[in-house]
Amino acid sequence: MEALEEPLEQAIKTGPLLPEEVLRSSALTFPSILESFQREAAARSDQLAADGAFDLILEGEAYDRITGTFSGGYAEVGARQPLAPMGAEIYGTYRLSDGTFPIYENIYNTNQLGEFKVGGLLSLLRNNRIDQRRFDVEDSRLAAGQAGLDVLLVQLKVQHEALGAYWRWVAAGEEIRVYEELLEIAEARAVGLSREVRLGARAQVDLIENEQNVLRRRTLLREAQRNFTMAATSLSYYLRGYDGELIVPTRANLPTSDVIAELPDMASLMAIEMSEVLANRPELLNFRLAVERAENKVALRQNDLQPDLQLRAEVSRDFGAIGDGGPTFDSTDTTIGVTFTVPLQRRTARGRLQRAEAELREIELRERRVADQISVELDNILTNLDASLRLANLATQEVEQAEAMVAAERRRFRLGAGDFFRVNLREESAADAKIRGIRAQLVGRLATASYNAAVMNLDELGLE
Repeated sequence: MEALEEPLEQAIKTGPLLPEEVLRSSALTFPSILESFQREAAARSDQLAADGAFDLILEGEAYDRITGTFSGGYAEVGARQPLAPMGAEIYGTYRLSDGTFPIYENIYNTNQLGEFKVGGLLSLLRNNRIDQRRFDVEDSRLAAGQAGLDVLLVQLKVQHEALGAYWRWVAAGEEIRVYEELLEIAEARAVGLSREVRLGARAQVDLIENEQNVLRRRTLLREAQRNFTMAATSLSYYLRGYDGELIVPTRANLPTSDVIAELPDMASLMAIEMSEVLANRPELLNFRLAVERAENKVALRQNDLQPDLQLRAEVSRDFGAIGDGGPTFDSTDTTIGVTFTVPLQRRTARGRLQRAEAELREIELRERRVADQISVELDNILTNLDASLRLANLATQEVEQAEAMVAAERRRFRLGAGDFFRVNLREESAADAKIRGIRAQLVGRLATASYNAAVMNLDELGLE
């Protein structure tokens, strides 16, 4: 795992917390992403183990008589190399004997410099195109590919969730600012009203009404502070330091509006070709690998139905002076032969084949369902994103109008043409409009994050 470019603890101290820093932290330190990398490493290890079926094998054997009528003993060393084409295997041995053997062990005799033998084995029917070893190698390769896709799926999910937690935290902080400003206005007004009531310039009821406004706005602020604390705790789940310890951000880490990117426009988002997105979605790529694995399994089970017909060929030669075996061993011997076996009923093989075919059909049907589901989800995400961006724009306009109405009502109040009730009403309406604007922006940012995850926009998710 590569180190963080800058410790997040230091980044938080030196400036506002930006989404890029959160995404960097979650991508490098979030446990489920690290777990997925370990699962992929395990799958790669299985691939190495499967390749071991074609390792070169060294064999040896020796024995000698200690007592008895005969004194013969021998030693043999050889190597076997399994090959993938036609289920082949080649081998070679060297054998050396000494002493005398009974007639029934005459085969152990060699000339004085021993015997060299080379041979090969070919599968002509069963195991010709595929066997368990080749199946395991290919299956482990495909499984490793699926594990790699699972890593990407986990990364997309985590980064999407991390962005959502970040923008909820930002929105909660912005709501606190709105309610603090609203409370400050009411508390400042209370000072002026108290002076005017003492001078008899304003009725006592106006002061009482303002005190009610102060209490109501203080309650709204407390609720916003509670929501912010919960949002900060949720964000800390994705915000971690070098050691993986959670970092809980504070209000001092909130970004200002000038460093937050604007919401995108639909025209730029719709420029992405949706058919290409669907073709590259890791879920569907995973299914394609699963189908290939299932097809290989069907081929393996069809192979089990074939008779086992094997061709073997050997060449052997003794060297040196003629040994105790006599002159019959002083020649080059070439042999060729076949072996044939087949279960007559083959119920086991047929049952396994039928199961493999059923599993293949199940995967193909599930792939179609998931493809349709992803297509529908993409359409819904685009619809939601378009609506969210439009609502965010309307909310911005509403805030501008509400603030204009507050300014106008305050002028009327100072000139004596308005009343205290209407000023409070305009202020609270403006605050409500700001809150709706903040939440509309939040919905837009969450929809954008969902869109970036759906179309696998890795740059926007911190997964370059």
